Amino acid sequence: MKILLSNDDGVHALGIKVLYEELAKMADVTVVAPDRNCSGASNSLTLLNPLRTHTLDNGFISVNGTPTDSVHLAISQLVTPDLVVAGINCGANLGDDTLYSGTVAAATEGRHMGMPAIAVSLVGKDEQHYKTAAVVTAKFIQRLQSHPLAADQIININVPDIPLDELKGVKVTRLGHRHKAEMMQKTQDPWQRDIYWYGRLGQEQDGGEGTDFNAVANGYASITPLTVDMTAYKSLAAMTAWVDDLAI
Repeated sequence: MKILLSNDDGVHALGIKVLYEELAKMADVTVVAPDRNCSGASNSLTLLNPLRTHTLDNGFISVNGTPTDSVHLAISQLVTPDLVVAGINCGANLGDDTLYSGTVAAATEGRHMGMPAIAVSLVGKDEQHYKTAAVVTAKFIQRLQSHPLAADQIININVPDIPLDELKGVKVTRLGHRHKAEMMQKTQDPWQRDIYWYGRLGQEQDGGEGTDFNAVANGYASITPLTVDMTAYKSLAAMTAWVDDLAI
């Protein structure tokens, strides 16, 4: 099996190193990732500047672009993988966060290019137990070989930052939802010019039983199947009815 491994924390991040070491036990792994931290990059592309690659001493390939750039470039020019894996992200990609996540976006780009794809994140305040997330991911990939992913889906894995022997198990979940984030904070730089920072993430609004938030909070790895089809199917009939009355 050939695996393309990428992330959004950058090619030097600890999470991608630990995941590489675990996956290399079972597959031929190629690492292609951004040359810097691109957290929150979502599905952004670099369109106005050329992309360049640089191979590090450990064989990892860095790209002067986004997570989406890295995966697209890798598949189109460098490797033909059987599977795309993104992570291990330093921090959660739960609920609404998946819309902004560069980790999930890297996996999504793999799926756009015809490959099954997995995003994996470690959830904690001072992330340490990357090995736990790496082992969960490896076991899931082993299972995939006999139970392939649906063609339209991406798997989003979130693992609590605890030792492997304390992990209670795995739960299949849906995305929860947060309250809206805090307002941006205004302050000044050393030259008294205004600068702005994003506020803290909102607390869980929908984090009950069955959600990814709930599973991780209770010591389980959360596995959520995602789809990139954002069509609001429940609204199609109602919208069709009132659109028919538009006088155009």
